[in-house]
Amino acid sequence: MIEQLISAARQGVEERRGQVPQADLESRLSARGEDRPFREALVRPRLSLIAEFKRRSPSAGEISATATVGGQVGAYERGGAAALSVLTDERHFGGSLEDLREARSACDLPILRKDFIVDPYQLYEAAVNGADAVLLIVRALEDRELEAMYAEARELDLDCLVEVHDAGELQRALELDADVIGINNRNLDTGTVDIATTYELMPDVPAGKTVVAESGISSRVELEELERVGVDAVLIGEALMGAADAEAKTRELTGADEGTREHHLP
Repeated sequence: MIEQLISAARQGVEERRGQVPQADLESRLSARGEDRPFREALVRPRLSLIAEFKRRSPSAGEISATATVGGQVGAYERGGAAALSVLTDERHFGGSLEDLREARSACDLPILRKDFIVDPYQLYEAAVNGADAVLLIVRALEDRELEAMYAEARELDLDCLVEVHDAGELQRALELDADVIGINNRNLDTGTVDIATTYELMPDVPAGKTVVAESGISSRVELEELERVGVDAVLIGEALMGAADAEAKTRELTGADEGTREHHLP
Protein backbone atom coordinates (compact mmCIF):
# COMPACT_ATOMS: atom_id res chain seq x y z
CA MET A 1 0.00 0.00 0.00
CA ILE A 2 2.74 2.49 0.93
CA GLU A 3 4.48 2.07 -2.42
CA GLN A 4 1.30 3.01 -4.29
CA LEU A 5 0.82 6.09 -2.12
CA ILE A 6 4.42 7.20 -2.64
CA SER A 7 4.18 6.67 -6.40
CA ALA A 8 0.99 8.72 -6.53
CA ALA A 9 2.63 11.46 -4.47
CA ARG A 10 5.56 11.70 -6.88
CA GLN A 11 3.19 11.87 -9.84
CA GLY A 12 1.21 14.62 -8.14
CA VAL A 13 4.36 16.65 -7.52
CA GLU A 14 5.35 16.51 -11.18
CA GLU A 15 1.88 17.61 -12.27
CA ARG A 16 1.83 20.58 -9.87
CA ARG A 17 5.43 21.55 -10.68
CA GLY A 18 4.39 21.81 -14.31
CA GLN A 19 1.65 24.25 -13.32
CA VAL A 20 3.55 26.22 -10.65
CA PRO A 21 7.38 26.16 -10.91
CA GLN A 22 9.33 26.01 -7.66
CA ALA A 23 10.81 29.43 -8.41
CA ASP A 24 7.30 30.89 -8.18
CA LEU A 25 6.82 29.31 -4.76
CA GLU A 26 10.19 30.61 -3.59
CA SER A 27 9.21 34.14 -4.62
CA ARG A 28 6.19 33.94 -2.31
CA LEU A 29 8.11 32.96 0.82
CA SER A 30 8.53 36.54 1.98
CA ALA A 31 4.74 36.94 2.17
CA ARG A 32 4.29 34.21 4.79
CA GLY A 33 2.20 35.08 7.82
CA GLU A 34 3.10 35.11 11.48
CA ASP A 35 5.18 32.32 13.01
CA ARG A 36 3.21 29.61 14.84
CA PRO A 37 5.80 27.26 16.34
CA PHE A 38 4.50 23.70 16.06
CA ARG A 39 6.84 21.92 18.45
CA GLU A 40 6.25 24.46 21.20
CA ALA A 41 2.54 23.63 21.11
CA LEU A 42 3.34 20.00 21.93
CA VAL A 43 5.67 20.41 24.90
CA ARG A 44 3.43 22.20 27.36
CA PRO A 45 2.39 20.54 30.63
CA ARG A 46 0.07 17.56 30.14
CA LEU A 47 -0.74 15.83 26.89
CA SER A 48 -1.42 17.96 23.79
CA LEU A 49 -3.90 17.07 21.06
CA ILE A 50 -3.13 17.48 17.35
CA ALA A 51 -6.59 17.43 15.80
CA GLU A 52 -6.76 16.31 12.19
CA PHE A 53 -8.92 17.33 9.27
CA LYS A 54 -9.40 14.60 6.68
CA ARG A 55 -12.39 13.66 4.60
CA ARG A 56 -11.51 10.05 3.82
CA SER A 57 -8.66 7.53 3.95
CA PRO A 58 -7.71 4.30 2.17
CA SER A 59 -8.35 2.32 5.35
CA ALA A 60 -11.56 3.96 6.60
CA GLY A 61 -13.11 5.07 3.31
CA GLU A 62 -15.42 8.10 3.50
CA ILE A 63 -15.24 9.66 6.98
CA SER A 64 -17.00 12.98 6.56
CA ALA A 65 -18.04 14.26 3.16
CA THR A 66 -19.93 17.26 4.53
CA ALA A 67 -17.48 18.74 7.05
CA THR A 68 -16.07 22.14 6.16
CA VAL A 69 -12.52 23.13 7.01
CA GLY A 70 -13.52 26.31 8.79
CA GLY A 71 -16.25 24.69 10.84
CA GLN A 72 -14.16 21.70 11.83
CA VAL A 73 -10.95 23.48 12.80
CA GLY A 74 -12.93 26.13 14.64
CA ALA A 75 -14.50 23.36 16.71
CA TYR A 76 -11.07 21.87 17.37
CA GLU A 77 -9.68 25.19 18.55
CA ARG A 78 -12.64 25.89 20.85
CA GLY A 79 -12.35 22.35 22.21
CA GLY A 80 -8.77 22.86 23.35
CA ALA A 81 -6.66 21.29 20.59
CA ALA A 82 -3.02 22.39 20.70
CA ALA A 83 -2.35 22.08 16.96
CA LEU A 84 -3.88 20.94 13.69
CA SER A 85 -3.03 18.33 11.10
CA VAL A 86 -4.44 18.89 7.61
CA LEU A 87 -4.37 16.15 4.96
CA THR A 88 -3.44 17.61 1.58
CA ASP A 89 -3.29 14.39 -0.46
CA GLU A 90 -6.18 14.64 -2.92
CA ARG A 91 -6.26 11.24 -4.58
CA HIS A 92 -6.49 9.07 -1.47
CA PHE A 93 -7.63 11.45 1.29
CA GLY A 94 -9.71 14.07 -0.52
CA GLY A 95 -7.48 16.89 0.68
CA SER A 96 -5.86 19.89 -0.97
CA LEU A 97 -3.56 22.83 -0.44
CA GLU A 98 -6.72 24.94 -0.38
CA ASP A 99 -7.70 23.08 2.80
CA LEU A 100 -4.37 24.17 4.28
CA ARG A 101 -5.02 27.81 3.40
CA GLU A 102 -8.56 27.68 4.75
CA ALA A 103 -7.38 26.18 8.03
CA ARG A 104 -4.77 28.91 8.36
CA SER A 105 -7.43 31.59 7.95
CA ALA A 106 -9.96 29.93 10.25
CA CYS A 107 -7.87 29.51 13.40
CA ASP A 108 -4.74 30.56 15.27
CA LEU A 109 -3.32 27.08 15.87
CA PRO A 110 -0.04 25.84 14.35
CA ILE A 111 -0.65 23.53 11.40
CA LEU A 112 1.03 20.34 10.21
CA ARG A 113 0.84 19.59 6.50
CA LYS A 114 0.19 15.86 6.45
CA ASP A 115 1.02 14.24 3.14
CA PHE A 116 3.50 11.86 1.58
CA ILE A 117 6.42 14.28 1.35
CA VAL A 118 8.79 12.85 -1.26
CA ASP A 119 10.21 15.94 -2.96
CA PRO A 120 11.60 19.29 -1.71
CA TYR A 121 9.01 21.01 -3.89
CA GLN A 122 6.37 19.98 -1.35
CA LEU A 123 8.24 21.79 1.42
CA TYR A 124 7.92 25.06 -0.49
CA GLU A 125 4.25 24.32 -1.14
CA ALA A 126 3.75 23.78 2.57
CA ALA A 127 5.57 26.97 3.53
CA VAL A 128 3.65 29.29 1.21
CA ASN A 129 0.23 27.72 1.84
CA GLY A 130 0.14 28.10 5.59
CA ALA A 131 1.89 25.10 7.15
CA ASP A 132 4.12 25.45 10.20
CA ALA A 133 5.32 21.84 10.06
CA VAL A 134 5.49 18.88 7.70
CA LEU A 135 5.28 15.13 8.10
CA LEU A 136 8.37 13.15 7.07
CA ILE A 137 7.68 9.40 6.96
CA VAL A 138 10.88 7.43 7.50
CA ARG A 139 9.42 4.45 5.64
CA ALA A 140 8.93 6.61 2.53
CA LEU A 141 12.45 8.04 2.24
CA GLU A 142 15.99 6.76 1.85
CA ASP A 143 18.49 7.98 4.45
CA ARG A 144 20.02 10.65 2.20
CA GLU A 145 16.56 11.85 1.13
CA LEU A 146 15.38 12.00 4.72
CA GLU A 147 18.44 13.94 5.84
CA ALA A 148 18.21 16.41 2.95
CA MET A 149 14.46 16.90 3.37
CA TYR A 150 14.81 17.47 7.11
CA ALA A 151 17.59 20.01 6.63
CA GLU A 152 15.71 21.92 3.92
CA ALA A 153 12.51 22.00 5.96
CA ARG A 154 14.38 23.51 8.88
CA GLU A 155 15.93 26.09 6.52
CA LEU A 156 12.38 27.06 5.59
CA ASP A 157 11.48 27.36 9.28
CA LEU A 158 9.20 24.33 9.13
CA ASP A 159 9.15 21.95 12.06
CA CYS A 160 9.22 18.24 11.16
CA LEU A 161 7.17 15.41 12.59
CA VAL A 162 9.40 12.44 11.74
CA GLU A 163 7.20 9.35 11.67
CA VAL A 164 8.31 5.81 12.56
CA HIS A 165 6.57 2.47 13.02
CA ASP A 166 9.24 0.05 14.24
CA ALA A 167 12.60 -0.08 16.02
CA GLY A 168 14.64 0.19 12.81
CA GLU A 169 12.80 3.29 11.68
CA LEU A 170 13.13 4.80 15.14
CA GLN A 171 16.88 4.32 15.00
CA ARG A 172 16.99 6.14 11.67
CA ALA A 173 15.01 9.04 13.16
CA LEU A 174 17.38 9.20 16.12
CA GLU A 175 20.42 9.20 13.83
CA LEU A 176 18.81 12.18 12.10
CA ASP A 177 18.52 13.80 15.56
CA ALA A 178 14.87 14.59 14.92
CA ASP A 179 13.29 16.76 17.61
CA VAL A 180 9.72 15.53 17.15
CA ILE A 181 9.13 11.82 16.62
CA GLY A 182 5.76 10.43 15.62
CA ILE A 183 5.06 6.81 16.46
CA ASN A 184 2.44 5.55 14.03
CA ASN A 185 0.43 2.64 15.36
CA ARG A 186 -0.68 1.88 11.80
CA ASN A 187 1.45 -0.48 9.73
CA LEU A 188 1.73 1.32 6.39
CA ASP A 189 2.25 -1.95 4.52
CA THR A 190 -0.79 -3.79 5.85
CA GLY A 191 -3.00 -0.99 7.20
CA THR A 192 -3.46 -2.77 10.54
CA VAL A 193 -3.45 -0.68 13.73
CA ASP A 194 -2.04 -1.69 17.10
CA ILE A 195 -1.63 0.95 19.81
CA ALA A 196 0.87 -1.37 21.52
CA THR A 197 3.41 -0.09 18.98
CA THR A 198 3.75 3.15 20.94
CA TYR A 199 4.27 1.34 24.23
CA GLU A 200 6.88 -0.95 22.66
CA LEU A 201 8.95 1.88 21.17
CA MET A 202 8.70 4.47 23.96
CA PRO A 203 11.49 2.94 26.13
CA ASP A 204 13.94 3.41 23.23
CA VAL A 205 13.22 7.13 22.80
CA PRO A 206 15.85 9.24 24.60
CA ALA A 207 14.84 11.95 27.05
CA GLY A 208 14.45 15.35 25.45
CA LYS A 209 12.60 14.16 22.36
CA THR A 210 9.01 15.22 21.74
CA VAL A 211 6.87 12.13 21.06
CA VAL A 212 3.56 12.05 19.21
CA ALA A 213 1.41 8.91 19.19
CA GLU A 214 -0.61 8.47 15.98
CA SER A 215 -3.51 6.26 14.80
CA GLY A 216 -6.00 4.12 16.65
CA ILE A 217 -6.60 6.53 19.54
CA SER A 218 -10.14 7.62 20.37
CA SER A 219 -10.72 7.90 24.13
CA ARG A 220 -9.66 9.96 27.10
CA VAL A 221 -8.57 6.81 28.93
CA GLU A 222 -6.10 6.01 26.13
CA LEU A 223 -4.71 9.54 26.29
CA GLU A 224 -4.16 9.28 30.03
CA GLU A 225 -2.29 6.00 29.63
CA LEU A 226 -0.11 7.43 26.86
CA GLU A 227 0.67 10.48 28.97
CA ARG A 228 1.64 8.20 31.84
CA VAL A 229 4.38 6.54 29.75
CA GLY A 230 5.81 9.85 28.57
CA VAL A 231 4.03 10.61 25.30
CA ASP A 232 3.82 14.39 24.75
CA ALA A 233 1.02 14.58 22.18
CA VAL A 234 -1.46 12.52 20.22
CA LEU A 235 -2.65 12.95 16.64
CA ILE A 236 -6.30 12.05 16.22
CA GLY A 237 -8.35 12.27 13.05
CA GLU A 238 -11.06 9.68 12.46
CA ALA A 239 -12.54 9.84 15.98
CA LEU A 240 -12.93 13.60 15.64
CA MET A 241 -14.04 13.72 12.01
CA GLY A 242 -16.64 11.05 12.64
CA ALA A 243 -18.04 12.65 15.79
CA ALA A 244 -21.53 14.14 15.73
CA ASP A 245 -20.21 17.12 17.71
CA ALA A 246 -16.55 17.77 16.94
CA GLU A 247 -16.13 20.42 19.64
CA ALA A 248 -17.64 18.20 22.33
CA LYS A 249 -15.43 15.27 21.29
CA THR A 250 -12.36 17.50 21.31
CA ARG A 251 -13.26 18.74 24.80
CA GLU A 252 -13.71 15.17 25.96
CA LEU A 253 -10.27 14.20 24.69
CA THR A 254 -8.43 17.29 25.94
CA GLY A 255 -10.21 17.33 29.29
CA ALA A 256 -11.28 20.92 28.62
CA ASP A 257 -14.51 20.41 30.54
CA GLU A 258 -12.48 19.31 33.54
CA GLY A 259 -10.68 22.64 33.78
CA THR A 260 -7.47 21.38 32.18
CA ARG A 261 -7.32 23.72 29.21
CA GLU A 262 -4.53 25.78 30.72
CA HIS A 263 -1.88 23.67 29.03
CA HIS A 264 -3.29 24.62 25.65
CA LEU A 265 -3.14 28.36 26.29
CA PRO A 266 -0.31 30.61 25.08
